[in-house]
Amino acid sequence: MRKQILHIFRDFHKKCSYMVLVIIRTAIIFVVLLIIMRLMGKRQIGEMQPFELVITLLIAELACIPMSDASIPLLYGLVSVVAIYVLHEVVTLLDLKVKPLKSLISGKPSLVINKDGIDDYQLKKNNLDVSDLIESLRNAGYFSLDSIDYALYESNGQFSALPKKDYEEKECSLPLVIIDNGKFDKKNLQLIGLDEQFFRKILQDEKVGKLKNVLVLTADGTGKIYLQVKKRKYKTLRVEYPDGKTW
Repeated sequence: MRKQILHIFRDFHKKCSYMVLVIIRTAIIFVVLLIIMRLMGKRQIGEMQPFELVITLLIAELACIPMSDASIPLLYGLVSVVAIYVLHEVVTLLDLKVKPLKSLISGKPSLVINKDGIDDYQLKKNNLDVSDLIESLRNAGYFSLDSIDYALYESNGQFSALPKKDYEEKECSLPLVIIDNGKFDKKNLQLIGLDEQFFRKILQDEKVGKLKNVLVLTADGTGKIYLQVKKRKYKTLRVEYPDGKTW
């Protein structure tokens, strides 16, 4: 009985010692990571470039290994983190000093809306579609595609838009996407209570040959239609909905 009690006590003492060791190692790594992140600058938190995101993920992964496995010397984890920091400083220096490498390392802004409308090539280049673009516009406070002169995705992924002078007058009703990249949005058609034939007639009047050629068509509750055919400048039209429908 006495041996069993001693065995339980030793096992408990061993587990407590291990937990204390893990806490101490975690505290040390936390302090080192805090110092490293502060040295990397404020942009590391708010406006990360692609290479900074990679470095941040690597640091997080390297820090977890010595924290979770006490058999790995703490020094190995700290050296790895410091090495990543040194690499970050080297890449940042190249990014600032060598202009040709800046676009290679950080990328370039992508102009996705211009005076002609949506640039489908730039969207595809960034693995985006019209729905993603419209969502970004709404997040920026704009709802109509024709209320924007220019819009772009920065190299760090942030979205920027330059509205037209009278953009507020163009946003009197919520536009809904009816056709996205040659396909009807059946949920939105059901929501507004109109059928495909109504919009096919509009395409026919505008001499749009095939549905697949339509990049985007939106409709708002006042009867304003935004239509852009692929490789063409956008158009805005005014139509009357059946039975005087509005929303």
